Amino acid sequence: MMNMDNEKTQASAWFGQLRDDICTRFEDLEMALKTGPHADLPPAKFERKLTKRDADGDGGGGEMSVMKGRVFEKVGVNISTVFGTLGEAAQRSMSARTGMEGIADDPRFWASGISLVAHMQSPKVPAVHMNTRMFWTPHGWWFGGGSDLNPMVEVDEDTAFFHGVQKEACDRHDPSYYPRYKQWADTYFMNRHRGEPRGVGGIFYDDHCTQDWAADFAFTQDVGQAFLDAFPPLVEKHMEEPWSETDRDWQLIKRGRYAEFNLVWDRGTRFGLETGHNPEAVLMSLPPIATWP
Repeated sequence: MMNMDNEKTQASAWFGQLRDDICTRFEDLEMALKTGPHADLPPAKFERKLTKRDADGDGGGGEMSVMKGRVFEKVGVNISTVFGTLGEAAQRSMSARTGMEGIADDPRFWASGISLVAHMQSPKVPAVHMNTRMFWTPHGWWFGGGSDLNPMVEVDEDTAFFHGVQKEACDRHDPSYYPRYKQWADTYFMNRHRGEPRGVGGIFYDDHCTQDWAADFAFTQDVGQAFLDAFPPLVEKHMEEPWSETDRDWQLIKRGRYAEFNLVWDRGTRFGLETGHNPEAVLMSLPPIATWP
């Protein structure tokens, strides 16, 4: 397996560009709010903070972009590029998932990606998660990612729209991708201890490698662009709708369910903490306020 330095550079640069595009679009939404209980507040901007990974000689880091505003109660858009050696637990997990041999003999890795979670001021606007990433070892490379919608109360029209945009992006590459990765999302984003889904799903994929790097990278780019096509229109649609304190109470309970998934089941959280990445960045996905009845 080659070092793939050019491919790594391309992927890392694109994750950074996607971050910039998303932050610009979200700041535009902050500016656009005209009515509602938070309309008199000043529109917010993203604040950026560099993060560094330094665990047992491993390296790399990233940049957190966090905004707390009048439309977005808390949104984080993180990018990172990290490298080093996989610990024993990560080696076992990766070998079991991918079937790759030799990871224990040469556990070097490189990973780059973008991760986004948005918790909204209005209970009428869904929370959302998105990430895409590239992972490399001397034994193989792959892409992963997806996005999923987490409304407080499901609106069938919104669910259909969100899924439709992602299906269109998937179908441009392979008509088998959407049904396969939708099912993966339905299975993965499940609070198994409660027997309930985290939201209304989307797509989720990992270990995606067709042995055509350019094609797989193009697919991952379209997944990222699909998020920009799918989520901001839903924010615009609902951000000025009236809501009640009862709506807010339910929103905070749903956020508690979201936090449970990320702390108990999310393997990205586990990987970030196990490999020594900045805990503040890894746990950026947690909501600012949540309740449990």
